Amino acid sequence: MTSVDPGRRRPIPFVALDEPRYGEVVEVAPLVRRVVAANPSKFTYTGTGTYLVGDREVAVIDPGPRLAAHQDALQAALAGRRVVAVLVTHCHADHSTLAPWLAEHAGAPTVAIGPHRTGGDDWPHEAWPSFPVPDDAPSTDADVASDEAYDLAFTPDRTVADDAVAAHGDGWTIRAVTTPGHASNHACYALDAAGTRSLFTGDHIMGWSTTVVSPPDGDMAQYLASLRRVIDGRYDTLYPTHGAAVTDPGPFLDAYLAHRLHREAQVLGAVADGLGTLAEMVPALYADVRPALHAAAARSVFAHLRQLTDDGRVGVEGGGPAHPAARYVSR
Repeated sequence: MTSVDPGRRRPIPFVALDEPRYGEVVEVAPLVRRVVAANPSKFTYTGTGTYLVGDREVAVIDPGPRLAAHQDALQAALAGRRVVAVLVTHCHADHSTLAPWLAEHAGAPTVAIGPHRTGGDDWPHEAWPSFPVPDDAPSTDADVASDEAYDLAFTPDRTVADDAVAAHGDGWTIRAVTTPGHASNHACYALDAAGTRSLFTGDHIMGWSTTVVSPPDGDMAQYLASLRRVIDGRYDTLYPTHGAAVTDPGPFLDAYLAHRLHREAQVLGAVADGLGTLAEMVPALYADVRPALHAAAARSVFAHLRQLTDDGRVGVEGGGPAHPAARYVSR
């Protein structure tokens, strides 16, 4: 079982991705190749990394955004190979929108644990605080990331249950590992091949940054449970969709979890100190993060507040459920 001291913040040993070499196929491990889409941003790092697993029989993980250049690169990379499945970790547009084209082109099914789940509407824009961005804001590295819009059009040809085989080929098997939290339909994919156990982590764990857990689709309690599950899986290597491979997952994941628990402790401390709203908390808790990312950070802070409200550790002033515009008080 995992055990992390929530009071201790340790730096996450992020791994910088070398030149992404857009349009090229890069071998990152035996049976694992990557093609990076040219959609870099403050939220996607250098771009979406599409993984090709296998040799003659190939599974494609997170086909990426519908960009003509990326589509052409995948078509060239897959020439002469048989695609057995197109796997999608979750329905954000930078991961899944190219999947229908690839499935049709390759004659292979799309596979996921399900479509995007529209179980609750988001709060209106005016409910969220706005954060001014000063002209002289420092351009320091962020420790948060967000992503693009939901891909509501994606429905997999085949749904896969937790721990079920999602795809298999000559000498390799991939199983689904359900990891809700960043998105309600998020799954990672575990590769068993040549005596190694690797995990393709989508946005659940990224090599360059932590990820936003954005309610209502994102859920912090689910995210922490899923993160602990990955830690307990003791994988040899992690392959994030954004960022480089993590080849020493133990310390990396321990620091990843410690970061979340440290944020939780900070949110509790902020409420205890009278910083009761998102507008008050975020600039204080994310003083070392670019102000341009404070709106994204507010999503994760609110996810913590929802969890803490559900747990009974904080309350909403005047009663009622957690809300982006609410003021929170200690209990």
